[in-house]
Amino acid sequence: MDTIKKKILLVDDDLDLLEQNKILLESKGYSVVTADNMKDAWDTFKKEKPDVCVLDLIMEEHDTGFVLSHRIKRDEYGKTIPVFLLTSATYVTGMKFGAATGEEQEWINCDGWFDKPIQIDELTTKLEDTLLKYQQLKNK
Repeated sequence: MDTIKKKILLVDDDLDLLEQNKILLESKGYSVVTADNMKDAWDTFKKEKPDVCVLDLIMEEHDTGFVLSHRIKRDEYGKTIPVFLLTSATYVTGMKFGAATGEEQEWINCDGWFDKPIQIDELTTKLEDTLLKYQQLKNK
């Protein structure tokens, strides 16, 4: 990753996890802006223009993360940045998402999934790899 701090929009309605993950990401050199609901997340996205978004899948409604991800990816700026979803659904329900299913899920408009609790090294590695790919696409 280049020397400019990358800005992450981190969205989660669990305030303890939101703060814990913010601290972890900041300790890895990221600038982190946060929101704890869909409306604030959208407003923060439009104002802050993050380099990447990491969204909780289930917030005030069961599909909030999906809805927000689709909204971001339809936005002119949002098309140019990666979006990841966080879920505890795998832990709670046993359901698997994304790469864990062994199938492509193109209907889900995101660049990847992470289970809660976040494994910070896995997350930062994936963030750095994906940000690099997006940067290479922008430079073409």
